[in-house]
Amino acid sequence: MTKQEITDFPQEGIPVSIITGFLGSGKTTLLNHILKNKQDLRVAVLVNEFGDIDIDSQLLISIEEDLVQLNNGCICCSLNHGLVEAVYRVLAIDKKIDYLVIETTGIADPFPILLTFLATELRKLTRIDSILTVVDAETFSPNHFDSEAALKQIAFADVILLNKTDLVSGERLGEVESNIKLIKEGAKILHTEYGQVPLPLILDVGLTPVAEYIQSQKYQSGHLENDGFVAVSFESDRPIDVFKFEEFIEQISGNLFRAKGILCLHDIEFRHIFQLSGNRYTLEADETCLKPSKNKLVFIGRHLDNNQIRDGLNECLAERIFI
Repeated sequence: MTKQEITDFPQEGIPVSIITGFLGSGKTTLLNHILKNKQDLRVAVLVNEFGDIDIDSQLLISIEEDLVQLNNGCICCSLNHGLVEAVYRVLAIDKKIDYLVIETTGIADPFPILLTFLATELRKLTRIDSILTVVDAETFSPNHFDSEAALKQIAFADVILLNKTDLVSGERLGEVESNIKLIKEGAKILHTEYGQVPLPLILDVGLTPVAEYIQSQKYQSGHLENDGFVAVSFESDRPIDVFKFEEFIEQISGNLFRAKGILCLHDIEFRHIFQLSGNRYTLEADETCLKPSKNKLVFIGRHLDNNQIRDGLNECLAERIFI
């Protein structure tokens, strides 16, 4: 991008919100809520996937061309030039962009993402507005899943959305809030179900204390190595036998935190959306879309056996190929 093109951007800076939160907390659901209720606000979206298959962007409601995807990696591991280039692609869209929303992976440390905006040329073009951290009220653990990233997601949050509150008791909510406040004193906590929250509470709120971070010059996150997370991806152009698939999911071993997929089931017309978080999973028909040309699945966890997962999924495939 030329210097002239850079100077053509609004100098006041486009506001940016970063949506973070541990695996399965409800980040994509929150993002869809924002997109459905943005009214006349023109919102561009940057989605980061951990793994080499794009799932999340296919679960978003239509946002036409204002979507940039970053796959096969985590955008938070350094001052990331891939992230800088992706933001440039968003800013270069012909139509005026009012707001940029970034959805990180579930194992992202938000601080290096902040620094990418504050310590590069993006500082003149954008304005970090808020870090929104989604917490699953049902699966949250006091040890933060033994994850450095999960801990930092709360520590750097400007707003914490305590999600899935309909699945837990009042006593459980109180325990989770107490644990959160041990990490983030004075945390702004909003209770949500399915990510439903009034947008004025989370957008254009100017809550990120940029001045506190601006002096930071270097940061290298080693949380992927420390946390030990891996992603196992699977694709196939043969439909899945739903009974075999559900049996496989019930029996899968290993420290699996999250799984998601877009599925074509044998002898069923519409695509199905598979979501697994902790011990809970759903497999729901999406009657707005016909079945896809292939199955796409991603499993994220610790010490996962690639061969076991891929062999098990191959056993779930029906005999005939897609027609």
